[in-house]
Amino acid sequence: MRRWLALLVAATTSLVLIALLVPMALLIRAVAENGAMSRATTAAESVAVAVGTDELAVAVEQVSRPVTVFLPGGGLLGAKAARSDAVRLAATGRSVTAEAPGGREVLVSAQSPEGTAVIRVFVADAELMRGVREAWLALLLLGLGLVVLGIVLADRLALAVTRPVDGLARVSHRLAGGDLSARAEPGGPPEVRSVALALNHLAARIDELLVAERESVADLSHRLRTPLTGLRLDAESLRDPEEAARVQARVDALERAVSSVITEARRRSAGRESCDAAAVVRERVRFWSVLAEDQGREVTVALPDGPLPVAVGAEELAAVVDALLGNVFAHTPEGVSMAVRLQPRPTGALLTVADAGPGFEPALLERGNSGGGSTGLGLDIARRTAESSGGDLTVSRSPDGGARVEVLLSRP
Repeated sequence: MRRWLALLVAATTSLVLIALLVPMALLIRAVAENGAMSRATTAAESVAVAVGTDELAVAVEQVSRPVTVFLPGGGLLGAKAARSDAVRLAATGRSVTAEAPGGREVLVSAQSPEGTAVIRVFVADAELMRGVREAWLALLLLGLGLVVLGIVLADRLALAVTRPVDGLARVSHRLAGGDLSARAEPGGPPEVRSVALALNHLAARIDELLVAERESVADLSHRLRTPLTGLRLDAESLRDPEEAARVQARVDALERAVSSVITEARRRSAGRESCDAAAVVRERVRFWSVLAEDQGREVTVALPDGPLPVAVGAEELAAVVDALLGNVFAHTPEGVSMAVRLQPRPTGALLTVADAGPGFEPALLERGNSGGGSTGLGLDIARRTAESSGGDLTVSRSPDGGARVEVLLSRP
């Protein structure tokens, strides 16, 4: 927008300046020529006054420019010049201005007792254009200066509009990344301020709706405790101890799931969390390394030495690592090697899990799809966790022909 506005102002200013400066340049040249011709005419008339007197030669010498007097008898006084057609025309008693090689000649006729004399004053082209080129250069510099000034002012004006718009774009990207605390600072023209206020209102409303939704989930989970309590009492009243224990275990598992839903809803309503990705990945790889050793799998691990914060909670990131490593163990034969790498990125961190197994299709990213008898939710959980932090998940083939999953996590 800044570039287009600058080009528009430059084009408009250039057209206006051309319309003004070109006639002014022509006027300056006309004024310079008229001044030079006027001075030449004055000099010729001053000599014409002395025609027919003894002071004619003195008058010719006093003129500071080339003057030629064509006498009636064919004689010549002053600078040498050819008797042109214009001179013969002026000898009839008419004052003439004519073009001559290298300039112009001013011819003034004067009567003497012997006849008509013609006084010729030559005006060179340099005198006709004296000061004109300097004036044109000044006009050119003035025009360029005005164009540059217009572009600078247009850029400042455009910046006053684009800066708030860029701020709105950054806030919208933060909101899309899950940072519902992002707010735009109203500024710029009234229309842009109105958009900023509307975006802030939308962000606040989204935050309210999400909080209300999470509270509803939590309240619904709390309401499930009553029938769970009834199920527990029914399980305790069963006469068969084994059946009672089995039902009691199922009720306990259901209660733990409900408690997990409540905790998750409360945690999400409190805002985004962060963790040290290096520490979480190191701990989960250490956990899975025991099973890898039992299955004869070679595990290559590359982790940064220092902390690497990401905008994901420790439990969520641990669930992502468990899902990715669990897929390797579940869908590749024993003895297949795998590699886990965590690399810092300008926007966060990149977690890569690759194996040398048969690989799988990217369609597994769709929730519920699986080619190996699983639920297909592992990669979807990893993808949603990455997108909740403002990142992404991609699936491709590893250099060994197996699967490679890359999870991009944003900084907090």
